[in-house]
Amino acid sequence: MKMDSTMAVPRHLAIIMDGNGRWARSRGLPRVAGHREGAKTVKKIVTHCRKRGVGVLSLYAFSTQNWLRPKTEVDALMRLLAETIRAERSTLLENGVRLTAIGEIHRLPDAVRSALDDLIRDTAHLKDMTLSLALSYGGQDEIVSAARQIAVSVKKGVLSPEDVDIDSFNSMLWSRDLGPIDFLIRTSGENRVSNFMLWSLAYAEFYFTNTYWPDFDEKELEKALKAFNERDRRFGKVT
Repeated sequence: MKMDSTMAVPRHLAIIMDGNGRWARSRGLPRVAGHREGAKTVKKIVTHCRKRGVGVLSLYAFSTQNWLRPKTEVDALMRLLAETIRAERSTLLENGVRLTAIGEIHRLPDAVRSALDDLIRDTAHLKDMTLSLALSYGGQDEIVSAARQIAVSVKKGVLSPEDVDIDSFNSMLWSRDLGPIDFLIRTSGENRVSNFMLWSLAYAEFYFTNTYWPDFDEKELEKALKAFNERDRRFGKVT
């Protein structure tokens, strides 16, 4: 596929991967089939982002609200997650991609945490791109966690209320090392952020597409990047 090398790419790209279940239902398949197809899309998009020079790719893989889904679906998702993490080890290593994760990781099953910890450790030295998986993640939970840490620091006398600013608050976030999001993509036609990285999205450009995640390929990503290049990012200033 032809890529326009003159186009700027976002340093931090975030994607809400939505539509796996509807993709499966439209084909008369069980929901887990959509999740499996969506896992294949992750590999394609991660590889393409690495080629395009994206610095950080954050993927909304499993929200805190997703725990409320039927247990059979959650169990299937967790098995698929552990399987995918193990299967994509070579892809990340060959492409110089460092893996990280944000969220309430302690809530994940042992098999997922073990696979995740192993790959995070084994890719920690890689620097070509960072892939961050938001797992058992909620944007409000992240902000509350940071606020709680700030409160503890103030109570202990380590930090004074006057010293609480954007930088000190940011340093307490799970996503503190990722930097602000430049561009958010959401698939499947839903036009909301669904509690995803609320702090980091402060000045992000948004792109919504009707394409279900399993059908979101490199061509669709290039369309999104073209739209990003057409935006006038002023950050509250005048051009």
